[in-house]
Amino acid sequence: MKYDIVVVGSGLGGLECAHILSRFGKSVLVLEKGSQPGGCIQSYRRGRMLFDTGFHYVGGLGEGQSLHAAFKSLGLLRLPWVQLDRTFDRVTIGAHTFSFHQGYDVFVEALAADFPQELDGLKSYANLLRTVEEHQLDVLNPSLSETLLPAELFEKSAFQYLEETFHDEMLINVLSGTSLKMELRRESLPLFTFLHGNSSFIESSWRLQGDGSLIAASLANDIQAYGGKVVCHAEVQELVEKDGRLVQAICADGTVYEGDLFISDVHPAVTCSWIKQSQKLRKAYRTRVSGQENTFGMLTVSLVMKPQTLKYFNYNRYVYRHPDVWTFYQKDGPVGGILMACRMPEDGEYVRQVDLLTPMRWSECEPWSDTRVGRRGDAYKEMKERRADECIALAETVVPCFREMISARYVSTPLTYRDYTSTPQGSAYGMRKDFRNPMQTVLSPRTPIPNLYLTGQNLVLHGLHGVTMTSLFTCAEIVGKERIWNMLRDEA
Repeated sequence: MKYDIVVVGSGLGGLECAHILSRFGKSVLVLEKGSQPGGCIQSYRRGRMLFDTGFHYVGGLGEGQSLHAAFKSLGLLRLPWVQLDRTFDRVTIGAHTFSFHQGYDVFVEALAADFPQELDGLKSYANLLRTVEEHQLDVLNPSLSETLLPAELFEKSAFQYLEETFHDEMLINVLSGTSLKMELRRESLPLFTFLHGNSSFIESSWRLQGDGSLIAASLANDIQAYGGKVVCHAEVQELVEKDGRLVQAICADGTVYEGDLFISDVHPAVTCSWIKQSQKLRKAYRTRVSGQENTFGMLTVSLVMKPQTLKYFNYNRYVYRHPDVWTFYQKDGPVGGILMACRMPEDGEYVRQVDLLTPMRWSECEPWSDTRVGRRGDAYKEMKERRADECIALAETVVPCFREMISARYVSTPLTYRDYTSTPQGSAYGMRKDFRNPMQTVLSPRTPIPNLYLTGQNLVLHGLHGVTMTSLFTCAEIVGKERIWNMLRDEA
């Protein structure tokens, strides 16, 4: 059978593109090399418990907010979302804790109470956050000739903006303190990436009552209900080009799938490696894609808590050992900062699962990168356990006796992430964006091959919110901007 659309990779972006296009009547096939769809939103089982790979919370789901219409059209609002507390994030730096509130005005008011001399800067910052959320979909609006987002947001340093806007170094670090949701790098992080990574959560913040695989399952079920197909254990090894267009995807077991159009939700460098011979995919494009740096990965400590020991808290904690949150992950030494997130209990008030996350450089994993899973030896295990102990020690600074509440722990590194999601270097946020060279580091969904499109976190935006926006951009290139815009307008 020949399909209208073949989607390679069933991460969030691939599933969302397949959902939209199958809903529009296209015959869609999704190929996934693993045993389950979902990519970064899939879950894994340890004993009787399911743990999330990368998803913990999402922003902007309230009615009229930035993600509401898209999630409604994707059928995702029917999932059991629960809004976090008004104070949705708490940032602890040393001995001081600061609160992030939902709602831009309340957000400003709360931080101005701690930094009254910075009120004007906080108002200006909040207005910029609003601008990003209000205009991020301008490119799809057929009534607009150009986006109303200022171009300098892509071409300016996030760190430079913070230094120019605020005078108190502690406030700069507090505002950056929830940004384990992105890679904080003074020398490269664009202001737009920083703003987008924070804005939707301030609109409103939500957590699933359940694991992230609920999202993948919902999308996959809808795709199949619309007549599409999701095939697991289908590892693509080659994309075949004929007369300047892709015609086939060949899998490791020899199965061949034909399509009129192909979408890759896999890292662009990996995608290019599958195309052995091409009239269209020139060396310059391959070099550009393969030469991009990747963002850092994550060490995740998944914890099982003893029954009746830790009460659920309906917010996230960010804990830092030292005040400079922009550099802690780049330095050698003990873990300098963590995100602490609870799994919402299905009944009762006590937590059974807690995740601790901290950035981890690929260089810490590289010595074992060529070694097969399960054969990496004691040194690798010792490294993981040492880092886990450091994360737990930081958690204990805000939750006394936390270590004594733990009954089991499972530790994963960027190497684990690479092995199970096929993400080069276990990158948490895809290819690194650089304000000094946005045209080089921000990729279009279009490629030199006219019927090959890209989607996912490597293009423009990352995270659930960003990948959803990117999937809309990819689909708009295929079915037209007006059709996608009308879909969102009908759901608003």
